Amino acid sequence: MAKGKEDEEMPAEFSVEKILDKRTRNGKVEYLLKWKGYKDEDNTWEPEENLDCPDLISTYEAQFQNIVASSVDDNDKGNKRKSIAEDNRLRGFDRGLEPDKIVGATDATGELMFLMMWKNCKEADLVAARVANARCPEIVIKYYESKQMWYCKPNVIEID
Repeated sequence: MAKGKEDEEMPAEFSVEKILDKRTRNGKVEYLLKWKGYKDEDNTWEPEENLDCPDLISTYEAQFQNIVASSVDDNDKGNKRKSIAEDNRLRGFDRGLEPDKIVGATDATGELMFLMMWKNCKEADLVAARVANARCPEIVIKYYESKQMWYCKPNVIEID
């Protein structure tokens, strides 16, 4: 049987493999989706009302609630905040995560540090700028370019 015109115009159906992140834009909840059979570069943000994957949304939300609950439990123990020096957890590149973007910078410790977000992870880490410069220079450049104001002189034609 030959394909009819209706078959050609039918949109392809995509299947969600995993929900990676969540955000609110203009008062609407959106999820970052990993599509089955597609590369990470093809991940997209989609509004919640367009999705038909309640099980994946529930799973994502449950994982997020577990993260929030465990961080509240950690803060309640002894009701004191640990300094970065006292915290024995792995930080930065030592966690084996792939850097996503730099969201801030500080030199409060006397050394320039970047606040780095990691792919597929909600927790950010402070990373020494010298380490980030060596390990992910393109992300560092992108951060600086987003912060730098570029000024150009208007084209002036001089007539002798």
